[in-house]
Amino acid sequence: MERREFLHLSAASSFGALFLTACAGGGSSSSPASTRPDPYQLNPGSVPPLRRVQLGIDVLAASQFATLRGLRCGLVTHRAAVNGLGQRTIDVLANAPAVKLVKLFGPEHGLDSVAKADVKVDHRVDARTGLPIYSLYGETRRPTAAMLAGLDVMVIDLQDIGTRSYTYISCLRYVIEECCKQARPLRVLVLDRPNPLGGEKVDGPFLDRAWRSYVGAYEMPYVHGLTIGEIARWAAATPGVLELDEATRRRGQVEVMAMQGWARRLTWDRTGLTWLPTSPRIPTPQAAMGYAMVGLGCQLGGFSHTYGEQMHFRFFRYGKRPASEIVAALGAAVPGLRLEPRLMPDGTQGVYAAITDYAQLRPTALSLHMMRQACLWSAANPFAQATKTERELFIKHTGSEAFFEELRSKGARVDLARWLAQWQTEAERFRAQTKPFHLYA
Repeated sequence: MERREFLHLSAASSFGALFLTACAGGGSSSSPASTRPDPYQLNPGSVPPLRRVQLGIDVLAASQFATLRGLRCGLVTHRAAVNGLGQRTIDVLANAPAVKLVKLFGPEHGLDSVAKADVKVDHRVDARTGLPIYSLYGETRRPTAAMLAGLDVMVIDLQDIGTRSYTYISCLRYVIEECCKQARPLRVLVLDRPNPLGGEKVDGPFLDRAWRSYVGAYEMPYVHGLTIGEIARWAAATPGVLELDEATRRRGQVEVMAMQGWARRLTWDRTGLTWLPTSPRIPTPQAAMGYAMVGLGCQLGGFSHTYGEQMHFRFFRYGKRPASEIVAALGAAVPGLRLEPRLMPDGTQGVYAAITDYAQLRPTALSLHMMRQACLWSAANPFAQATKTERELFIKHTGSEAFFEELRSKGARVDLARWLAQWQTEAERFRAQTKPFHLYA
């Protein structure tokens, strides 16, 4: 890779030493073809990418790893963290001259991203490098002082999918907090990656602070519109985002290695990059978009997503309802979206959520309409029948206790228009609050 000059910007904030290393750039079909993948076009008719986006790891390599030279490094990472050539960030750092990679840390789903959701992962050893892998989704979800001992810097390279409940950004927060708490605060370097939904969509229910959890670690809309590096900048510089007292927060140091060539208008299909599975249910960028659209709608109420190992989060159904009824009920509910009837080989009927106009689409709106429809189709209001565990899990994911209570008490009479308007206002406020931490135009 050619040597390039990079612009080093110092981000002013109350956070003791928040640094930025940035680069300049900144009609329905009834086809039964259940195995044919639909093209991933968020902007139908858009031109292909003119160049490949350079990831944070590529930018770091182009700088000859200057910021890590001579330092003992830990790395929080997973299968999807590769450079532009498809090489693991683990191997890139392990083979980099003057970089001392000594410990690896894996998030939910493990370092190889194959463990199922909410399944504990054990510590182990990386077969290729021989380095220890400490699980951050086992006995602890936070790196302990013993795990951090002997490190000078913690590098984080995780591919996020743009939604609040996907736990890699929760892992990010917990790691930053623990690095700040050490007697000698540990530097954190985040290698940035694209938000596959782009950086212009900010949408959906806002999280009540009282319901913060590992599936909702930030007070933000469900679709947040930020890269993982931008989340790190905002969290580190803004009092109250991290669970730290002010003195501890100010002692920390977070750096972000920005991408080159990414812009907020670029969805994954425009980056020129190859997608690797981030978890078993997100094997494709199509699934990443589907997660934002139907994930909440399948939390409670009777809707389900996916057919076998196909069309993750893009195909959904309701019991034995024919696809025609689902289309009739929801097909015109969300602008920018078309529901395509699908008949599977075993007779299962459902619909595929196809995007026709991404500029119009509010991704989470489909889930909200699914919730109301579940109340119409269920013999009894499923939200009124929810157990304590189901209620708490729903609120942790969706974010709003008041919204759940309205669903519970009013069922299909829930005022979706009012909630959509409220959340749009909150999304715009969040966009304005986080704009100073954007790395890309």
